[in-house]
Amino acid sequence: MTNNLNSEITVSVLIPCLDEAATIGVCVKKAKDALNANKLAGEVIVADNGSADNSRALAEQNGAKVVLIKEKGYGAALMGGMAVASGRYIVMGDADDSYDFSQLAPFIDKLREGYDLVMGCRLPAGGGRIMPGAMPWAHRWIGNPLFTAIGKLFFRSPIHDINCGMRAFTGAAYEKMDLRTIGMEFAPEMVIKTTLQGLKITEIPITLNKDGRGRRPHLRSLRDGWRTLRFMLLYCPRWLFLIPGAALLILGLVIGSILEFGPIWVGRVGFDASTQLVCAMSVLIGFQLIVFAVFTKVFAISENLLPSDHTIERLFEFIKLETGLVAGLITTLLGLAILIYAVWNWKAHGFGPMSYPQNLRLTIPAVTLLVLGLEIIFASFFLSILGLKRK
Repeated sequence: MTNNLNSEITVSVLIPCLDEAATIGVCVKKAKDALNANKLAGEVIVADNGSADNSRALAEQNGAKVVLIKEKGYGAALMGGMAVASGRYIVMGDADDSYDFSQLAPFIDKLREGYDLVMGCRLPAGGGRIMPGAMPWAHRWIGNPLFTAIGKLFFRSPIHDINCGMRAFTGAAYEKMDLRTIGMEFAPEMVIKTTLQGLKITEIPITLNKDGRGRRPHLRSLRDGWRTLRFMLLYCPRWLFLIPGAALLILGLVIGSILEFGPIWVGRVGFDASTQLVCAMSVLIGFQLIVFAVFTKVFAISENLLPSDHTIERLFEFIKLETGLVAGLITTLLGLAILIYAVWNWKAHGFGPMSYPQNLRLTIPAVTLLVLGLEIIFASFFLSILGLKRK
């Protein structure tokens, strides 16, 4: 966003556009009329993403400032438009006439109350309304509710419609968000970062109308849905790595420790050394996932993708490289000691055949501890490198 805000402009209405000749003129006119009707000093910016029709000409004819954005993508277009926006408040919405720009005043009222981000809500769960034919059933009943639920679970977002394209925010809040994604992930990224940074967020119910473009939308459900899900998972290593890793680690340790004393039976099903081997795999994979969670979190903070975390700060205060090296060395030596005992036990049997389960109850814990110890040592080095990058 431009650093030299025009004091005469209060509101910038930002409309991303790609081949929207059928509706862009209507959208610009509604936005201009709403600014005038509410006595708001403002501008309408159309961020054109390479239209091959006469969208740009129609936008200019209706009084919009048109900026050409060469980098493709919904987020890229919006960020390009924000680079030239001059208003203290920004209202954004799609160019297909599915959102009613004549209703922008309630968004501005909420921003003036002190909110940083005001989301429109199309879904009935938040008081919104979807007109017949305005939203595919898969988006209405699966996609949007799913991503909104993930936003609530992963990030404690208070929003009922995380992907709604009509929203308003302050220029100051936008600078703090430091948005990075150039595709459809831009919509949830804004909500997630606003929530994580403790900015004030609210929503107002709106009506989603059937678009007037008369052609297939640019949104691709599977492609853009997967990109959004991937983004949300990467932004929450706790659910992607930490929780699954902790579950695997604990499950493997508990069951593996029980099997160390002998086989267990559940009805007619017996669990013995082979199950213990699976438990060892569970422990190692679980530990790796937990380590990945820490690595991802530290890297995301160092790159300003996520806000600072007090838990990570304390981690670097109490767990230093030397601490990890000592812990890894002790674990490795313990595994080596058990392995030596296993060889000694084999020698006691004349280096001949031994009971398969009896032998594995020694070698499995030994090898697991050896591998785990080495993983702790190398993970400590890598975490130390990430820690140096953060300072």
